[in-house]
Amino acid sequence: MAAAAAVVTPSGLEDEVSRSRGEGAGEMVVERGPGAAYHMFVVMEDLVEKLKLLRYEEDLLRKNNLKPPSRHYFALPTNPGEQFYMFCTLAAWLINKAGRPFEQPQEYDDPNAIISNILSELRSFGRTADFPPSKLKSGYGEHVCYVLDCLAEEALKYIGFTWKRPAYPVEELEEETVAEDDAELTLNKVDEEFVEEETDNEENFIDLNVLKAQTYRLDMNESAKQEDILESTTDAAEWSLEVERVLPQLKVTIRTDNKDWRIHVDQMHQHKSGIESALKETKGFLDRLHNEISRTLEKIGSREKYINNQLEHLVQEYRAAQAQLSEARERYQQGNGGVTERTRILSEVTEELEKVKQEMEEKGSSMTDGAPLVKIKQSLTKLKQETIQMDIRIGVVEHTLLQSKLKEKSNMTRDMHATIIPESAIGSY
Repeated sequence: MAAAAAVVTPSGLEDEVSRSRGEGAGEMVVERGPGAAYHMFVVMEDLVEKLKLLRYEEDLLRKNNLKPPSRHYFALPTNPGEQFYMFCTLAAWLINKAGRPFEQPQEYDDPNAIISNILSELRSFGRTADFPPSKLKSGYGEHVCYVLDCLAEEALKYIGFTWKRPAYPVEELEEETVAEDDAELTLNKVDEEFVEEETDNEENFIDLNVLKAQTYRLDMNESAKQEDILESTTDAAEWSLEVERVLPQLKVTIRTDNKDWRIHVDQMHQHKSGIESALKETKGFLDRLHNEISRTLEKIGSREKYINNQLEHLVQEYRAAQAQLSEARERYQQGNGGVTERTRILSEVTEELEKVKQEMEEKGSSMTDGAPLVKIKQSLTKLKQETIQMDIRIGVVEHTLLQSKLKEKSNMTRDMHATIIPESAIGSY
């Protein structure tokens, strides 16, 4: 029966899911009924039946050493990490079963990428997925059951599976044992029941001549029996023994048929009388409960009015305090905005001050540093030494130049004297 019920439900479930999500013409949103919270349990049970039809135990669970999920595995939260891994594994296997190549997800893959790939494959099958992908990260819930159920249907379509009409098994009627007190029926009652059945089965018309002949024969037989009974030759002791011997065989057991409408009518009358008797008692209790609740509500209402009257001035003070508080909050917000602006200006001024301090420190360090002065003194000393050396060199050069001039001058005078003396000598001769 469970398998038969599972056979005829997928299309209805899909329509219910689409209606609950607002799908259809015009995208009209339909309010979910009180049973919508338990709808995913029904979808999950159908999903398990479809997975069994796809032989997932042999092709998936045994190859990957996975435990078979329960009938409500994805409907209730147990272990979100394990459920998400099982969801991704099942979805990838179903997509491959539906004829689309899909890589089996690994443990350390990006969950967002896996979910987006699964939803893209689902949309490629023509299915709608108008919910955020984060609904699938938990690994359980209505959307997880919906995605797996759609993929399982696509896999069944790909392998050519078609749903057939359910074959209901023939229920054999159980033989009910009737108690001995109810089973013992007198022959008169049996005759009466047989006569009632015969009268029910008779046709609407009766032949009067046949009826007269039957009544005449019955009258003759009864008169003959009465004459025989008047003269009895049977012993009373033998009659008692015979009655004791035959008594167990005289018990007639009639099997009650549960499909008989008379039994159903009797049960309905019994239930009706039980409901009426229970209703009388329950109605009295409910009336008393209603009266008590009404009195309690009246007391609560009067007490509430009294409290409101007593606390009216406190309520007014509270409202005034609330108004003052709201005004103070507004002033605080305004002041807080001014403080924020001034804090920003202060931070800018502080940065400029830090820059100026840094420049002053650099200049002060450069002014108080004696290294440049020492270098200048060393340079002056070196310049003085070089100046002295240059003066010595200049003096040497001047002395040399003077000597050369004097020597040249002496040479010139000597040459002049040498040329004058011979001319005078020549003049004397």
